[in-house]
Amino acid sequence: MAPQQKGKQGTKGAKQIVEENKTTLAFYRNMSIGCAVPAILLNFLVFEFTKLTVFMLIISMLILGAAYQFMVFMSRAKYTESGALQDSGNDLNMEGGIAENVKDLIILTSGTLLLALISNYFWLVLLLAPVRALWMLWGSVIQPWLAQRNANEQEPEVDEKKQKKMERKMRRMR
Repeated sequence: MAPQQKGKQGTKGAKQIVEENKTTLAFYRNMSIGCAVPAILLNFLVFEFTKLTVFMLIISMLILGAAYQFMVFMSRAKYTESGALQDSGNDLNMEGGIAENVKDLIILTSGTLLLALISNYFWLVLLLAPVRALWMLWGSVIQPWLAQRNANEQEPEVDEKKQKKMERKMRRMR
């Protein structure tokens, strides 16, 4: 582990972002394939072949494929005609970015594929993804909107009180 520096975090260069994005994409591609292939093979060769299993495997493959393609789309670098780097794309390793949530979705789906080999009840773990999405929607959109609306309703009272107080102070100064 690299020693932590105090103070401001250094910025990354465009070429460094492109290289880190390539390694990140390779890691999550390998994770997806490394969990999906054994899960499919074991489910079809060793375990019982049910409609639920087929349906959930298809859903999982769609989630993994869509999440990976979204990360590829986000990190696509743009080059000029001469081959110089024009835009490095989004940094997939940035903390707090949307890519972090997409990576979490890939990890959750990959883990669910492997856990579902133990029991079909582990398919319910995939329900954590929409629960997390609703929680994030609540925290970043709905709750601040409600708080802002309530604050706007209460402000006129506070303004009236402050105005009366200022009027009293002005009377005393005369």
